[in-house]
Amino acid sequence: MGRGEAAWGILFASPWMIGFCMFTLFPICFSMLLSFSEWDPYDPVAHREFVGFDNYAQALTGDANVWIALKNTFIYALFAVPLGMSVSLGLALLLNQKIRGITLFRTVFYIPSIVGGVATSILWIYIFNPVFGPLNGAIRTINNLLVATGLLAFLQLPEPGWLTDPAWAKPSLIIMSLWGAGGAGMLIFLAGLQGVPDQLYEVAELDGARRLRKFWNITLPMLTPTIYFNFIMGLIGSLQVFMQAFVMTDGTGGVDKSLLFYVLYLYQKAFVEYDMGYACALAWILFTIILVMTLAVVKSSALWVYYEGEKGP
Repeated sequence: MGRGEAAWGILFASPWMIGFCMFTLFPICFSMLLSFSEWDPYDPVAHREFVGFDNYAQALTGDANVWIALKNTFIYALFAVPLGMSVSLGLALLLNQKIRGITLFRTVFYIPSIVGGVATSILWIYIFNPVFGPLNGAIRTINNLLVATGLLAFLQLPEPGWLTDPAWAKPSLIIMSLWGAGGAGMLIFLAGLQGVPDQLYEVAELDGARRLRKFWNITLPMLTPTIYFNFIMGLIGSLQVFMQAFVMTDGTGGVDKSLLFYVLYLYQKAFVEYDMGYACALAWILFTIILVMTLAVVKSSALWVYYEGEKGP
């Protein structure tokens, strides 16, 4: 490539490079700088005070809310990621059938995922309402039917307080997370299923393999690259959960801080208490946690992810 061609290349790429430097690289560097400072956003940047690692030390040793938020976030991720992936895979298996009108079914299952996050949260506030919500209404109907039978009256189902009960608050959001299981994750699983060669199933059928054996020995190993991708995306997304808890608890973190997730606490520090330096330190701690966990998954992928082009030892 000559100098002229290189100059034209740089010229055409310059709008993106300028935008990247202004809106991505500069905020990253600025937040790193602020994480070592105390700064009131109403004061000029020059008035910030350098405090070294004090913000990090306070977050890790002197702030109990950080550990509460981390605990809530990890519990949510521990259940929401595998449950969401299981439901997405189940839907993809159902929608991978060669039947008439399958495109319509795929569209119907995908529609909930395109509804806005705030609208979805408001809808689930109504569903989880312990007094007039349809979820507890269905439980009451079942209990009434059990009482009507006489013999099964002792099998009364509990009516949870959902978001108003600290014991049920996180399960509520985990259940709500399944609402989007028919979205991008399901589509990626569906694409992965359609990439499995039919010849493998035909050979397995000749050997007498049944449906469960074909799924376990063919479908699942061939889907490991898709599972790997969805797992990393789900893990990163669940560790950054924010909007649902913010909308459904008015930004407070719920009863007894049961829904105080890490990013919600970071938001409170940055935009409620205006403690920008501390909030930036919290952000970099979360970045480090996500980076370490992602690298651990990437490192372990050599043990369980199957790539067709790879050769064995």
